[in-house]
Amino acid sequence: MGAANRVALLFVDGFGWGRDDPSVNPGWSYGGTLLRLPPLSSTTRPAANQAAVDVSAGSSAIADATFTGAPIRLDNGAWAVPLDACLGVPGLPQSATGQTTLLTGINAAAVQGRHLSGFPGPTLRALLLEHSLLLQLRRAGRRPVFFNTYRTPFFSLTRARQLCMSATTVANLAADLPFFDVPDMAAGRSLYQDFTGEELRRLGFAAPLLTPAEAGACLARNLPRYDFLLYEYFRTDRAGHTADRAAAEDELRRLDAFLEAILAELPPDTLLMWCSDHGNLEDLTVATHTRNPVPLLAWGPGAREFMTGLTGLDQVAPAILRVLG
Repeated sequence: MGAANRVALLFVDGFGWGRDDPSVNPGWSYGGTLLRLPPLSSTTRPAANQAAVDVSAGSSAIADATFTGAPIRLDNGAWAVPLDACLGVPGLPQSATGQTTLLTGINAAAVQGRHLSGFPGPTLRALLLEHSLLLQLRRAGRRPVFFNTYRTPFFSLTRARQLCMSATTVANLAADLPFFDVPDMAAGRSLYQDFTGEELRRLGFAAPLLTPAEAGACLARNLPRYDFLLYEYFRTDRAGHTADRAAAEDELRRLDAFLEAILAELPPDTLLMWCSDHGNLEDLTVATHTRNPVPLLAWGPGAREFMTGLTGLDQVAPAILRVLG
């Protein structure tokens, strides 16, 4: 299979690589298979010269979480590596620093001096404004897009107020790229953060009501329009913080159907990736984030080569730039 001409990144908040224990990890109890990751084990390590590990989702041990960078072949067709989200900084990984790291390729927690939750503050905003992956791709002559739909009130805010919002928002502002609104979603050009439009309709917006599969097909149809597509889904982190099994399993079933539909219509020249900023949902025994590694999953041309040697969250953006830059 040849090299990818375009890349799509599904950023799924609060999705770590957890244990193969259904009583702890809803990834092993939700009823699907695409998001049931095989266990990481400290007892099984690939040899230094081993390029990849083939595993079954039912196996008891695979490459460990000491971050060898050896790609793992999953039953769902993806190549995968566990990524370090702690990056040498004490404490639990958090959203503001983790997302800034993912979107810039810089260890934001080290720059900040700690893991920072919520939205980026001045230090992280400065990193995003200078090093946003979307900005770097635009400067390289590529066509990046942030695919999320925003509600009408956002567009009446000043730029200064918009810059106080999420890391993805700041990354898009840094690149001076447009934001999509509800009419764009209605026209099939973007997806809201819940991807079905249910929340928009509850808020009184004239949004279409999509199934997860229809939303996945919508995203896939838009891929040929861009060189890089970023889509953010944060409801997984919300569900993890509730430690509510029913809510967590529901989120995974929705995402499973969404991902399956994207894969069914994935253009042959597109590398599709799934990554997170920190662990959370994979361990329902706590309502906090975890220090678990986050999975980087990839399907499509060059997936195995793309992730070979990647060990930390700060290496994802540079790897994307190597493909597209």
